[in-house]
Amino acid sequence: MSTNASLFERAQRVIPGGVNSPVRAFRAVGGTPRFITRAQGAYIWDAENQRYIDYIGSWGPMILGHGHPEVVEAVQKAVLEGFSFGAPTEREIELAEEILKIVPSAEQVRLVSSGTEAGMSAIRLARGFTGRSKLIKFEGCYHGHADALLVKAGSGLATFGHPTSAGVPPEVVQHTLVLEYNNIAQIEEAFATQGADIACVMIEPIAGNMNFVRASVPFIQRIRELCDQYGALFVFDEVMSGFRVALGSAQSIYAKALPGFKPDISVFGKVIGGGMPLAAFAASKEIMAKLAPLGPVYQAGTLSGNPVATACGLATLKLIQRPGFFEALSASTRSLMDGFCAEAQAAGVELTADCEGGMFGFFFADQLPQHYQAVMAKGTDKFNKFFHLMLDQGVYLAPAMYEAGFVSAAHTADDIAQTVAAAGKAFRQL
Repeated sequence: MSTNASLFERAQRVIPGGVNSPVRAFRAVGGTPRFITRAQGAYIWDAENQRYIDYIGSWGPMILGHGHPEVVEAVQKAVLEGFSFGAPTEREIELAEEILKIVPSAEQVRLVSSGTEAGMSAIRLARGFTGRSKLIKFEGCYHGHADALLVKAGSGLATFGHPTSAGVPPEVVQHTLVLEYNNIAQIEEAFATQGADIACVMIEPIAGNMNFVRASVPFIQRIRELCDQYGALFVFDEVMSGFRVALGSAQSIYAKALPGFKPDISVFGKVIGGGMPLAAFAASKEIMAKLAPLGPVYQAGTLSGNPVATACGLATLKLIQRPGFFEALSASTRSLMDGFCAEAQAAGVELTADCEGGMFGFFFADQLPQHYQAVMAKGTDKFNKFFHLMLDQGVYLAPAMYEAGFVSAAHTADDIAQTVAAAGKAFRQL
């Protein structure tokens, strides 16, 4: 039987770093990555047949848990009809209609294959619609690995960013401004000095790539006001939070606090594919009319709207609309985080946590951080030790301090209780 270690050694000979996405390599936490062989419900099993309670859920898509029978049935039926056609299908329309039914801020949607593709296409669309070049993003928000988005903050207030990846020339990111998350003064200065050139502001409204950090309501409100004032578009990247923190996504949460609020462009992924490669961007008919074949903004994809992926996504979206689904999911997630905090307090460990819907984050800090620098300021060593202590007890958390976690509808009260008990043991060993 292959072991995790033998598979990792073998993988490194033929795949850079032994993985096809960097965080899987366990470099942030150390140790050997687990090679997963199967999954069911709230559990995954590795090559050594060790079972784990899974709080990654394929980084968010598995909101129903692994292998939900109705989703499996829909996928199996679609596979028998054909893998891919390179031509339109009715199911693409059905999925688009389902997304738009749940997301009132948008009137049309374009399906693509990945969050990165959706994010870069949304930016191109915003630039094409406004005729402007500059975009604003926030440090700690991840919008995919398109060149213009692989940027770190500049050295001063509202300065242009610098590439964070080799292979990205400085001139490619010269139009990207990187600001501090939840910093109203910076966004105001950026618009005051360069507002006429800004095509869009792109944000993760609930960031899941610096653990779990919310954009404050006043911050979102001020960005909306500035975009309206200067004619820029406000892009909500809900690849992670979409249909995960609430049925109507994060934008529905902000709309409750800010009546009438809506983003101009929304970017979705993960849950809408149910675990298959599928993502989307959506906006008003006026904005989407700029897209080819109607308009001059080009975007295309051989596998966009893939019939198997759309079957998986459509089945998932229909199931999460069942009465009481999000109430139960939210209760499970809150129970997990409340349990963590109680066990940490009992063990004398500094910990704070937050969650929404089926998404959560916890920090080895005395208060919830509001931006990237605060997230990275402390807790790395404790998290790394905690991660391995939990893994040894059969609990699979994200192998990096700066990643959010996910609860599914398949997690039972007993799963949550076991996880909290494991956390209590781990806290006492820190």
